[in-house]
Amino acid sequence: MLKYTLAMGIRVVCIALCLVVPGWWLLIPAAGAVFLPYFAVVIANNVGGGDRGRVRRPGALTRREPGERP
Repeated sequence: MLKYTLAMGIRVVCIALCLVVPGWWLLIPAAGAVFLPYFAVVIANNVGGGDRGRVRRPGALTRREPGERP
């Protein structure tokens, strides 16, 4: 979550720079403001604990027959 927050903070700075940067230099902060949200979400979704991709089977599950009440 820290990386996402940092990327969104940089995006806010890019948006502010779009208001003051003249000429062709405007493309740099504009590109940052447009593409940073995509990369921030991708990084936030891919970075996590080491257990991604492993399925844990709950041990307390028992099979019930149809019509059986708990």
